[in-house]
Amino acid sequence: MKLLDIKSEKYTLKNGMEVILYNNNSFPLVAVNIWYKVGSAQEEKGKTGLAHLFEHMMFQGSENVPKEMHFKFIQEAGGTLNGSTSFDRTNYFEKLPSNELELALWLESDRMGFLLNSLDQEKLENQKSVVYNERLERYDNQPYGLAWELLISNLYNEGHPYSWATIGYLNDIKNYELDDVKNFFKKYYSSNNASLVVAGDFEAGKVKELISKYFESITANSEVKNISIKNEQLKSSKKIIHEDSVQLERIYLAWHSVKAFEKDDAELDILSDILAGSKNSRLHKKLVHELEIAQDIYAMQFSGKYAGHFMIVATAKPKKSLDEINKVINDELDLIINEGISSKELKKSKNGIKSGFIFSLQNLDSLADHLNLYNFYFGRPNSFMFDLERYNAVNEIDVMQVAAKYLKANCVDLRIVPKGKNGN
Repeated sequence: MKLLDIKSEKYTLKNGMEVILYNNNSFPLVAVNIWYKVGSAQEEKGKTGLAHLFEHMMFQGSENVPKEMHFKFIQEAGGTLNGSTSFDRTNYFEKLPSNELELALWLESDRMGFLLNSLDQEKLENQKSVVYNERLERYDNQPYGLAWELLISNLYNEGHPYSWATIGYLNDIKNYELDDVKNFFKKYYSSNNASLVVAGDFEAGKVKELISKYFESITANSEVKNISIKNEQLKSSKKIIHEDSVQLERIYLAWHSVKAFEKDDAELDILSDILAGSKNSRLHKKLVHELEIAQDIYAMQFSGKYAGHFMIVATAKPKKSLDEINKVINDELDLIINEGISSKELKKSKNGIKSGFIFSLQNLDSLADHLNLYNFYFGRPNSFMFDLERYNAVNEIDVMQVAAKYLKANCVDLRIVPKGKNGN
């Protein structure tokens, strides 16, 4: 497919930083997207949330950029910017008029190479407070806010890097010290642990000169080694009932599955779509429309670098039973395992995934992020066709088999219920 034949160039600077260039002169815009190969998976017990904290600290000024000015410079140049943290990586990105490309490269290089000298206790305390309050608002004081943390801490074995939420635990956030932050930066925010994508309207020779000017002099730190992970399966199913300030009960079911891009990953994506990807999906029609016992339903295959899990989540309608919802879900899984899916269902799911994928690539930000994603997992930025072909290759039998292989195993059954109610 010509649309996905995206010609990018990749090379590596002397300090180990990977550079990926994708030239497209259709619009006078450029996207700068940098991935640091560090997320909450690289943290340790007692020091959780440091990767997410750094997403905040990186906007607090560096040696040549005053506090809060990174945002101001980009926005005044007519651009947008942000960052995000996951289990596996932290990324920072800007999109701005192409004649302002040098500004974005200078800003990113200054915080990669010259952040440490500007880090002080005042900035740390300020951002600890921001993250602490974010944790309270999004998790502890949010209806259903602790569900994700409860789910993964029970699904993954103790100490597994996916067993805590990216934001970290409250006590850990309170107790960060300046040395913790500086050591984390020295270890992971290194040129040889980063990949830079520049996508959009630029002249290749000029952008290479700018990248060399701003990044090549940054000294690489010691090599970051891959962490060793022991993925243990659940020895038995777990049922957890958590009382919360909610009005409607909600059930979360989770099973161990596979890592990103491994065999069965695409098949599980398609299964999640057939189960609950639209209003015409099996569980939505059954639970929401026909039986009218669920308010909503969704399913997803989460896959990361070190592990993966499959989830189904449903919110009960008032006075409806989570046990009944659970039974309908399992009955539908049995139906797929025993009788399979139709070719019409499979085709619809594939078409939806394909159209969503292609549509996402119309956005320059998204395309740049995909280039970094593929580079992170394969070392091959232009893996768009490979990614799409994974889904094209799935057949009806494959979907039956992954349902039987993963969703009849032991699972975590988490139920969020109103305070004062002990289950159903």
